[in-house]
Amino acid sequence: MQTKTLNVKGMTCGHCKMSVEGALEKLDGVSTVEVDLNTGKVEVSYDESKVSLDNMKEAVEDQGYDVA
Repeated sequence: MQTKTLNVKGMTCGHCKMSVEGALEKLDGVSTVEVDLNTGKVEVSYDESKVSLDNMKEAVEDQGYDVA
């Protein structure tokens, strides 16, 4: 298992948090997602043999947020 912290721009509320968490949790290989709205950081634990960083970035960007 790997853990990666993504810097996500544009999250401002509980709905934003739920959108990002939901998009990442749907990906096969993602085990946990923790969103901190105050810092814009999203910590993701995942199986690197099943999901890539690009897959995770794309899932977040599809929800309308930018990944720095």
